Amino acid sequence: MSAKPIDNVRNFSIVAHIDHGKSTLADRLIQQTGTVAARDMSEQMLDSMDIERERGITIKAQTVRLEYKALDGKTYILNLMDTPGHVDFAYEVSRSLAACEGSLLVVDASQGVEAQTLANVYHALDAGHEIVPVLNKIDLPAAEPDRIKAQIEEVIGLDASEAVPISAKTGIGIDLVLEAIVNKLPAPKGDETAPLKALLVDSWYDAYLGVVVLVRIFDGSLKKGQKIQMLAAGAHYEVDRIGVFRPKMQDVERLGPGEVGFITAQIKQVADTRVGDTITDERKPCAAMPGFKPAQPVVFCGLFPVDAADFEDLRAAMGKLRLNDASFSYEMESSAALGFGFRCGFLGLLHLEIIQERLEREFNLDLIATAPSVIYKIAMNNGDVIELHNPADMPDPVKIAAINEPWIKATILTPDDYLGAVLKLCQDRRGVQIDLNYVGKRAMVIYELPLNEVVFDFYDRLKSISKGYASFDYAIIDYREGDLVKMSLLVNAEPVDALSMLVHRTRAESRGRAMCEKLRELIPQHMFQIPIQAAIGAKIIARETIRALRKDVTAKCYGGDVSRKRKLLDKQKEGKKRMRQFGKVDIPQEAFIAALKMDS
Repeated sequence: MSAKPIDNVRNFSIVAHIDHGKSTLADRLIQQTGTVAARDMSEQMLDSMDIERERGITIKAQTVRLEYKALDGKTYILNLMDTPGHVDFAYEVSRSLAACEGSLLVVDASQGVEAQTLANVYHALDAGHEIVPVLNKIDLPAAEPDRIKAQIEEVIGLDASEAVPISAKTGIGIDLVLEAIVNKLPAPKGDETAPLKALLVDSWYDAYLGVVVLVRIFDGSLKKGQKIQMLAAGAHYEVDRIGVFRPKMQDVERLGPGEVGFITAQIKQVADTRVGDTITDERKPCAAMPGFKPAQPVVFCGLFPVDAADFEDLRAAMGKLRLNDASFSYEMESSAALGFGFRCGFLGLLHLEIIQERLEREFNLDLIATAPSVIYKIAMNNGDVIELHNPADMPDPVKIAAINEPWIKATILTPDDYLGAVLKLCQDRRGVQIDLNYVGKRAMVIYELPLNEVVFDFYDRLKSISKGYASFDYAIIDYREGDLVKMSLLVNAEPVDALSMLVHRTRAESRGRAMCEKLRELIPQHMFQIPIQAAIGAKIIARETIRALRKDVTAKCYGGDVSRKRKLLDKQKEGKKRMRQFGKVDIPQEAFIAALKMDS
């Protein structure tokens, strides 16, 4: 395959809110350029995982190389990067965007600009992109292209007068999109004679090839057999295979400046290839590219097998998943209530949900996830600062000088009718309002919120109070000191470590009372009375009691003196007391799952 002049190359990504037609547009571009034969086409061509197809989301960045003969008679190479849209994968998105010169901003002509659209457009603008607005779904009766154009100009500040009207589903306007990519997006720049400088955009594990690395060449060229170095990882490899995606793998001789392709080099695990790393020639290295940072887990939770016998299977499954997702970390932990399991770190709540679902589906496991918690930074009296991932490991409060928790900046777009309920929800979660303005008929609210108030069920509550219309996007800003306390739950005077949590002092009582009430309904009655208590240190803040199952010991006493009944009842009472002292309360797994899912 001969190399094309760099002027005939275009690298672009598609920026859109979830469900605005990004994957469908990618399908149509692949179809229109004849990259895939009609008989091989399928819906959501670039979404390879079942979960991606079912939920309509993109989890892994995918790329495809298209060849397009434009109206000016030249043949262009178009490299399409299909990036994830969700906030959890914001760093991967920023690296994918760094590998492109332009973006297509896809906006649903009936729904308009959403929170995620905004966040990703700002990423693209930060990367210095030329942006072409595209109005999708113009064939729908509810489409209002003129109103949405005005909205794009008002909210984002982009000139939308030449926005391309399309319907990705029916194929209307796809040729206009291809012409806009060729004419409005800039060609990449690069020097073929300079030392090799390439950006590691993404990587995944292939059972036959080892790790496949997606790269974008900026300077120099990459050939088979070349010895390369990864600057951040400090690793050296020899390139085995070079190719491009059309969208199946196709080998090429070399990759030059501006081109996007893949390499394999007998790399054993994805953790060795860090997204955003700079790849260069071993003998003539270049300077590292800016913007690299290692993946940082934000949310932690424990994953335990429902059946303790599945622990080894879970360990093996985690190892295999880790091969393919370096941003997910895990370490072993044991819990008195749940047995052996793993403490896992995730990029966010969607990432947690996806990993849990993949473990259950792909490896056929039944799992319990403990309540998600965030990383707290604890300043000790002796000057040390420790990171706390698990509330059960909290040090003695006497030794703590201050507890700092992560805060986020949240952008919420909601129809005006639901604004009051959204503001109340944010206020209840200790939010600080930063801004409130109107975008057409919708309100855009910007709040600063503590992350631990968001990880429970903030997103679900937001969707339910706004009937699904509100959209939500967030970014972590900093750590702030908070009046946080560790709340433990005691069942029959025994602390249950899996249910302990860090909460704000003002919310501890309501959260504790709700947890106790929930557990009272969930734990079955035993032969003795069971107290359920929520405590902060030695202070009990809430209590519920599960009554004992009792045998009617006085059934045989009909008539006669009352002291005979009294004697039998007292004898039973003594027995119950002794039972409670030595009795073990069996908390069913369903009770744990239900208690961990609830939030006041």
